[in-house]
Amino acid sequence: MPVDASSALLCWYAVDKRRLPWRAEGGETPDPYRVWLSEIMLQQTTVAAVKPYFEKFTATWPTVTALAAAEDGEVMRAWAGLGYYARARNLLACARAVVAEHAGRFPDDEATLRKLPGIGPYTAAAIAAIAFGRRAVAVDGNVERVVSRLFAVKEMLPGARGRIRELTDTLVPEEGAGDFAQAMMDLGSAICTPRNPDCGHCPLTGYCAAHAEGDPARYPVKAPKAAKPHRVGTAYWLERDGKVLLVRRPARGLLGGMLALPDSPPLTADWQAAGSVDHVFTHFALTMTLLCAETSQDVEGIWWPAGQLDEAGLPTLFAKLAMRGLSWRSLRRAA
Repeated sequence: MPVDASSALLCWYAVDKRRLPWRAEGGETPDPYRVWLSEIMLQQTTVAAVKPYFEKFTATWPTVTALAAAEDGEVMRAWAGLGYYARARNLLACARAVVAEHAGRFPDDEATLRKLPGIGPYTAAAIAAIAFGRRAVAVDGNVERVVSRLFAVKEMLPGARGRIRELTDTLVPEEGAGDFAQAMMDLGSAICTPRNPDCGHCPLTGYCAAHAEGDPARYPVKAPKAAKPHRVGTAYWLERDGKVLLVRRPARGLLGGMLALPDSPPLTADWQAAGSVDHVFTHFALTMTLLCAETSQDVEGIWWPAGQLDEAGLPTLFAKLAMRGLSWRSLRRAA
């Protein structure tokens, strides 16, 4: 069954694979830089969200050497809105390590790839398979779902992950591991979806134990999700001569390295409430209230033209808050 299932999947992929800007087409040799960049961007992020960022990055920094030479602030600004900002910091660290330690060429084996910043087991396997044709077992959320259904894995995640990886290993072909990895991603994304899987169009339906049971959507088996804690905070819009005070957040921690509105009062002022914004992070939900004021004082920080805040590369939370600040500003000037 594993060999037959793999062949069926690869035949389906040859006809129905997605055309994506980071994939090699028409016999092209995969570019390890583009493969790596796409894999980092796609972590916990949809293909639709990644496409414009990938195209912007590769137009601005077409090689790993170019990216390694970029200024931190420029890269963080280009990443703004894509979320999970530790990825952007690791992206730069990895690019610089590839240039400094590997003469600007990505290693072609999993073990060496895993030593690079921001590259974990899945990403290392995906790069090794897709960019270099190595036989590697790349297991992400899509693959977990497909394999857990294919074999009707009864164990609960995350404890079942070792078993799922072993089962995936039985499917990976000796040749064409890169196509197999991408085919599994496409299958999980387009057909073997978390809810309402499209079994009628799946090339693996005849091999799928969960389909035979009649309820593939029950797999993978997961523990109930715990409720996310809820936090509150305050941001400050301080305006002077048509410019707004921004700060660079510490390199480590939440939204590290990004430009943002201050989250502590920069001075004593007649602060006025301008509403609040709700935002959900990976591990908690946050409600942040915006307080606004004007000043003539010289306060240390980055003073950004209020009308050009869309060019500052603010993370989504602070971009939403900035819209509140701009509304407050308009109302104040109209009064």
